[in-house]
Amino acid sequence: MITPKALLGHLFFALFMAGSLTAAETEWHPLFNGHDLTGWETFMTRPDPAWNVAGLKRDAAGKYLEPVGKNNDPLKVFTVEEEQAGPVIHVSGQGFGVMTTKESFGNFHLRVQVKWGEKKWGSKVNSPRDCGLLYFVHGEPGFDHETWPRSIEFQIQEHDMGDLYALGAVITVKAAQEKGPTGRPLYRYRPTGAPTLFAQKPPVGNHCARLEDAEKPNGEWNTLDLICFNGDSIHIVNGRVVMRLHHAERLDGAKPEPLVSGQISLQTEGAEVYYRNVEIQPVTAVPAEYAEQ
Repeated sequence: MITPKALLGHLFFALFMAGSLTAAETEWHPLFNGHDLTGWETFMTRPDPAWNVAGLKRDAAGKYLEPVGKNNDPLKVFTVEEEQAGPVIHVSGQGFGVMTTKESFGNFHLRVQVKWGEKKWGSKVNSPRDCGLLYFVHGEPGFDHETWPRSIEFQIQEHDMGDLYALGAVITVKAAQEKGPTGRPLYRYRPTGAPTLFAQKPPVGNHCARLEDAEKPNGEWNTLDLICFNGDSIHIVNGRVVMRLHHAERLDGAKPEPLVSGQISLQTEGAEVYYRNVEIQPVTAVPAEYAEQ
């Protein structure tokens, strides 16, 4: 039996995807209900051999042969906790995976707050804390590194919040080439840069660095805004536009096709992280305060 509340939720999403909401109906809609992970599904890839996960096959060397899988979280990586200021999604970081909305979205403004915890795990112990926000998600998890779904990534990594990674998709960013910290070429978003195609192939690759580091000190909440409209997107960190992206395309068909909608995923990638106030609203244009001048 469908409850009135559930029916209202279905109606909201139907109108959202149909683009039929009026101005009075475009209030923020929570994607996290504050109690549990209703509306989301989880996926975890193969765990570190040092961790004991019952029921998974291993080879003779002790390496796991299969992923933890979908909606199976024996290590309690994704949980809901109550902090003094309100409920949060606590991601322990123990392993790699995603929690993904069951619904898909197009032409939206997404807002989420994120802060780092203390723990780091496995191969990421000596690396910067890392996770990410994936949008325009299409297809099942496991496409990239046996973990990530096809998508566009709004990177969430220490001092790199707002970077781009194109995962099984392609997108254009105005960028300029510079020397990266390891001496290798690095592409960085520049409003006056040359339109550059980012995909998982040479010579450019799928990574573009954000314009500036707008992250707050560890332990403080960062507010991330993502605006997507007609296949274009804007990465905003603590109110500052750090990247504008254009003309997303999906590559999973016979030829590239416009990528204008999809699910939303939050990653776990070896570092403890907290998410809260995950909310979304439809847009009929890029909000004036973020429109390109």
